[in-house]
Amino acid sequence: MTVQRVLTGITTSGTPHLGNYAGAIRPAIAASQRAGVESFYFLADYHALIKTTDPLRVQRSTLEIAATWLAAGLDTERVWFYRQSDIPEIPELTWLVTCVAGKGLLNRAHAYKAAVDRNLAEGVDADAGVNMGLYMYPVLMAADILLFKAHSVPVGRDQIQHIEMARDIAGSFNHIYGEHFVLPEAAIDASVATLPGLDGRKMSKSYDNTIPLFAPPAELKKLIFSIVTDSKAPGEPKDADTSALFELYRAFASAEETRAMRAAFESGIAWGEAKQALFDKIESSVAPMREKYDALIADPTQIERLLHEGAAKARAIATPFIGELRHAVGLRNLAAAARPVVSAKAKAALPQFKQYREADGRFHFKLVDAEGGLLLQGEGFASPREAGGVVSALKQGAAFEMKGNALWLAGAPVGVLADGVDAATLSAALAALGS
Repeated sequence: MTVQRVLTGITTSGTPHLGNYAGAIRPAIAASQRAGVESFYFLADYHALIKTTDPLRVQRSTLEIAATWLAAGLDTERVWFYRQSDIPEIPELTWLVTCVAGKGLLNRAHAYKAAVDRNLAEGVDADAGVNMGLYMYPVLMAADILLFKAHSVPVGRDQIQHIEMARDIAGSFNHIYGEHFVLPEAAIDASVATLPGLDGRKMSKSYDNTIPLFAPPAELKKLIFSIVTDSKAPGEPKDADTSALFELYRAFASAEETRAMRAAFESGIAWGEAKQALFDKIESSVAPMREKYDALIADPTQIERLLHEGAAKARAIATPFIGELRHAVGLRNLAAAARPVVSAKAKAALPQFKQYREADGRFHFKLVDAEGGLLLQGEGFASPREAGGVVSALKQGAAFEMKGNALWLAGAPVGVLADGVDAATLSAALAALGS
């Protein structure tokens, strides 16, 4: 069975709310229980420093978020659960990949461009108020992902660019120093809920419209009863599809309960009655977790112990890999200096596969010779994994078939020979890669 490695970071800059739970925590924990999946969940406290300069907030948020995941049922024996700042290999890798990351690439990052655009609109210096943490955020995120060779990174659509940048950075490093990094893919789950907040907009700390996940029952009820609704009176039919209250109910109810509530909306349920039903449903879901959460918050040493255990488990992977990368870039034991080594220049004299994405959104590869001349042009594939799978198979000597100048692998066309290139030339180039 092929193991799929999935990695998720949770920034420690706020208190978890109902939207975090229904939209991210609950589906992630369910996914971690599937066979053939290795799940990595980390508390992104380095990232939090970009958003806040309040040390107590970072500390408190780290405690609250760790307790939330544990109370929600995360099995630390099954997954890798760690604090980012407990893994010294992450900042070291950040520097290694910084040295191959193009400034032009980082200039195009959405968050940085948005800050520059705001400054220009206000007539101030383009970089006013922009710190290097914001600018380098994509590189740190790339290091988080690449260190553990994650195949898949669940993100919102606004984060897709960061995964693409991680792929670009990994590709640049692999091109210079050899194939070390897995090229990650963004995983977008359209079925994951984006819950509305108190005012009907997306539940977000930015809008100050959140409902804390583990608010005490009295506070939870008060917040739910403050959800904005329209002015329709009891007995008047209500539109469930435009109701924030119904969306929240559906996120915690069974399919049968949801159908019953929709029917109640059509029959003109009073808003007060609907809000009471929502409170009852959320409270019944959250109460058992709240009890565990409160116990964990009261015993932070237990959380600290689990995080240290998680860090040791993660570093069992990270430490040898960073050693491999240090050697690759030349940070080596001087006692080995007399041994013959293959320089990056010598490596570059071999044929090379290059992978990239075209404007049409499809993923391609090409094989070039030592001078950069094209030998094989790959077809367009729907995902980077498909393109990478063909490259990997060719590198490992998989049998292929030629039909004219088209190369077929496992019964499907995967590429076309360049003009003047024959099957013997291609075979020799692939053999050189495998030697």
